Amino acid sequence: MNTFSPKAEDITSNWHVVDAEGKMLGRLATEVANILRGKNKPIFTPHVDCGDHVIVINAEKIAVSGKKETQKVYSRHSGFPGGFKQETLRDLRARKPEAILEKAIRGMLPHTRLGDHQFTKLKVYAGSEHPHVAQNPQVYELIG
Repeated sequence: MNTFSPKAEDITSNWHVVDAEGKMLGRLATEVANILRGKNKPIFTPHVDCGDHVIVINAEKIAVSGKKETQKVYSRHSGFPGGFKQETLRDLRARKPEAILEKAIRGMLPHTRLGDHQFTKLKVYAGSEHPHVAQNPQVYELIG
């Protein structure tokens, strides 16, 4: 008995639109990460990119629970002395609201070359408009 492994010609990539307005950050991020990896398909294989493209709109209206708006801190370092920067979720939302979802989803993908490739199939927009109408994306309804 042979184990099925999908080939490049077996994989079809669809486009999905997800509306983030009023959705919880972590729950939305896990659903989108699963779509990007292809875990919602019956032919899912961990070492093959069989996921779909995802467009997330209204990223500026994502919801967080509790005091995360002021207590959740994003850190980065430039690599130079004194280059350590910290920013709260509220400040990051004001400066670049797409980055909140991108960071959450990127952390849920594999930290390999495959994960890097899957992350390129994610498009996040702060407002409700997106330039991917030509791809004919389907609206994806989140569970819950």
